Amino acid sequence: MDSSDFLDFLKTRSSVRSYDSVPLQEDDIEYILTCAGTAPSAGNLESWDVVVVTDDEVKAALCEAALDQAHVEQAAAIFVVCANYVRSMSRYGERGILYGLEDAVIACTYMMLAAHAKKLHSCWTGAFDDEEVREILDLPQHVRPISLLAVGRGHPPPVLTSRMAAGEHVHRDIW
Repeated sequence: MDSSDFLDFLKTRSSVRSYDSVPLQEDDIEYILTCAGTAPSAGNLESWDVVVVTDDEVKAALCEAALDQAHVEQAAAIFVVCANYVRSMSRYGERGILYGLEDAVIACTYMMLAAHAKKLHSCWTGAFDDEEVREILDLPQHVRPISLLAVGRGHPPPVLTSRMAAGEHVHRDIW
C-alpha cells in the first residue's frame, strides 16, 4: 500500500450508527484484537484491556448506560476498551494514569481501523456512564472504560462528514 492508498483508506472510514443483525465471525474479532495488540504503548506495558460483548442482554444494558444510543445495542459486537492503570502506574506512578488512557485510545483506534480493513463498520462511542458500564461488566476499580466501540455490518451515511483542513490544526514552533 502506498501513501495515497493509505490516505484513501483513512478517508473512506466513517462512524456508522445503523447496523444489520449479522453476527461477527470469530476470526473477525480475533483479527481486530490482534491488530490492537500491535499498537504502540508507553513503556510497552500495553495498559489496556478490552471486553468483547456479543450478548444481546449485555448490549442492551450498555445501550442504556450509553444514553440510549441505539447503535450500541444494534451492532454485532461492542469492544469495551479500558485503561488498566495498574500496569502503567507500576512503572510510571501517577503519570501512568495518562499513559493508560493514551494506550487505550491508541489500541481502540487500531481496532477501528482493523474493522474498516475487514470491510466492517464501527462507531467510537464515548458518551456513557462510566460507573454503569463498570457495574454491567464487573470491571475492577483500577480499570476505566474509555470507549464502547460498536462493530458490525452497517449502513454508512450516504455522504461522508467533511473534515477541517489539516492546516487548521497546525501551529509551528509556537502557538
